[in-house]
Amino acid sequence: MAALGGVRWVTRALVAAPNPRAWRSLCTSAVAQASSRSQGEDVRVEGAFPVTMLPGDGVGPELMHAVKEVFKAASVPVEFQEHHLSEVQNMASEEKLEQVLSSMKENKVAIIGKIHTPMEYKGELASYDMRLRRKLDLFANVVHVKSLPGYKTRHNNLDLVIIREQTEGEYSSLEHESARGVIECLKIVTRTKSQRIAKFAFDYATKKGRGKVTAVHKANIMKLGDGLFLQCCEEVAELYPKIKFETMIIDNCCMQLVQNPYQFDVLVMPNLYGNIIDNLAAGLVGGAGVVPGESYSAEYAVFETGARHPFAQAVGRNIANPTAMLLSASNMLRHLNLEHHSNTIADAVKKVIKVGKVRTRDMGGYSTTTDFIKSVIGHLHPYGG
Repeated sequence: MAALGGVRWVTRALVAAPNPRAWRSLCTSAVAQASSRSQGEDVRVEGAFPVTMLPGDGVGPELMHAVKEVFKAASVPVEFQEHHLSEVQNMASEEKLEQVLSSMKENKVAIIGKIHTPMEYKGELASYDMRLRRKLDLFANVVHVKSLPGYKTRHNNLDLVIIREQTEGEYSSLEHESARGVIECLKIVTRTKSQRIAKFAFDYATKKGRGKVTAVHKANIMKLGDGLFLQCCEEVAELYPKIKFETMIIDNCCMQLVQNPYQFDVLVMPNLYGNIIDNLAAGLVGGAGVVPGESYSAEYAVFETGARHPFAQAVGRNIANPTAMLLSASNMLRHLNLEHHSNTIADAVKKVIKVGKVRTRDMGGYSTTTDFIKSVIGHLHPYGG
């Protein structure tokens, strides 16, 4: 429980892989766009909260621009310290990684875009994104999937939380060719980390007044690895008698989410399953552009989109949906105890969507990213305050 005790959010906060040609043609514009922004655009307020900003790849810089514009209009007392780390834009190195880590360790809070991982193997199995999360021990990824009032989907009034262990499992970067044409990829499951993420999930459910935790696994096939994860969840569940506990096999969970997602409350699962379920569940309420996410360690909090997509095809076209990033930024403000600013921004975003006049293409509209930002700013002070 000690690991959970240090997480500040517990007491106050919730929260297509592009083709190479697209990346080559769009990377340049993303780099130019990022470098063209002067430091004067950053929020500079005396006594402000320092926050590390990592725009990432694809439309990440455009989404961060949306955050900065809205924060400026809302007079949010946050000072962004911007860094750039990208494998596809040739902006990744050990030196840059250490600079980012130093900033994040000092500030304790960060907001980041998707750091795209190329599929080509260039001698290093662990991506910079994975290395960043491991070095900060960001073991818990939390994605709150909630329907947005005014935006109708196949399933409405959804409200579920996906909690994913993201420092081990299939993403352990332990692969090798044991014989010619035979690749072994190791999945690592440990009792310590399985217990930790299970406790995190149950503690989350307790603090947020949620009644059920579902452990998602494949222990019927991976009897030792997922069997250990499931056993740890069952042991932790005994410590929380007021929280209902269920288990579900991952493939059945995918089907159940599509057929009847209302049966779920909090779901906890290993790394790869969580990655898949995050995306599936995001699709239930509108897609990658509307679902916020966050990652926690005992010391640090990182805010990001719930479904991590760079959307490289949209770079420079002014069509990206900033909803997810703005809601994530709102959750970040709540984490910083800036409740008023958090609520003001979240309410403005939700009002824009509820009114329905300004919607980006992914939500069936024709509005640009700029249109959406302006509309959100217009809803920050609806009574001229």
